[in-house]
Amino acid sequence: MMGWSCLVTGAGGLLGQRIVRLLVEEKELKEIRALDKAFRPELREEFSSTQLLLEACVQASVPVFIYTSSIEVAGPNSYKEIIQNGHEEEPLENTWPTPYPHSKKLAEKAVLAANGWNLKNGDTLYTCALRPTYIYGEGGPFLSASINEALNNNGILSSVGKFSTVNPVYVGNVAWAHILALRALRDPKKAPSVRGQFYYISDDTPHQSYDNLNYILSKEFGLRLDSRWSLPLSLMYWIGFLLEVVSFLLSPIYSYQPPFNRHTVTLSNSVFTFSYKKAQRDLAYKPLYSWEEAKQKTMEWVGSLVDRHKETLKSKTQ
Repeated sequence: MMGWSCLVTGAGGLLGQRIVRLLVEEKELKEIRALDKAFRPELREEFSSTQLLLEACVQASVPVFIYTSSIEVAGPNSYKEIIQNGHEEEPLENTWPTPYPHSKKLAEKAVLAANGWNLKNGDTLYTCALRPTYIYGEGGPFLSASINEALNNNGILSSVGKFSTVNPVYVGNVAWAHILALRALRDPKKAPSVRGQFYYISDDTPHQSYDNLNYILSKEFGLRLDSRWSLPLSLMYWIGFLLEVVSFLLSPIYSYQPPFNRHTVTLSNSVFTFSYKKAQRDLAYKPLYSWEEAKQKTMEWVGSLVDRHKETLKSKTQ
């Protein structure tokens, strides 16, 4: 296929920007189209928008569709359940009714089921899905929120998941996995083993808690973990349940959004790690950035947040 084109949805986001940067280097790619639109609230449901994109692929005879799924499609369903070095052959599926993982799960199933659809021009649609673990890196919204909150709290990092064990993945490596998936689906020799498949995407970032990752990436700038006593995990879980009950009881007269619930407690405090061996085998995936490189790049960005905070304080005192 000579002179092919590519559309990147969410191109202005953390991951989308990195994918576009790598696509520029692809041979014979003549055009990159970027879609980054803020949909009206009633149209933001992931499954519906993904279904529309799949149907558009049929009409426009687009032969390859790669879906950015999420580790949350697989869980965790309980903080008591331990998943270490999970893999694609394990029958893991999120059972929470929470909108984000539920919608992601439905959308991923739709994408994989669409593999083999007939296109308008007579060709065939080939699909796959990538499930990255927790993504960190320059511009990461969760890391940014944690750092900025700490800078406004005497340098103390709030605990977001001290009981967790996860394997975070650097954003540059997730973008690279997308490029390799694209190449594989366009390669007649590799495509048969990739079509209709999903892949966990992680890298060689050490397995650790969310709290420890935030600390490692910011300790050089004087930020520190909260050393105060914290509630037992089981008690946090049941407080989350009570907050859900309060939210439900108030719903007829007031929209109360609890600070946390059972799902967020579970998500932030589980042992939930995954291997990228299948991606290594089928996509020839190997992290583009080592842990040391990823850490250094992210720390430099964290440093810019600290500098910006100092400048803001300085301007207020003048």
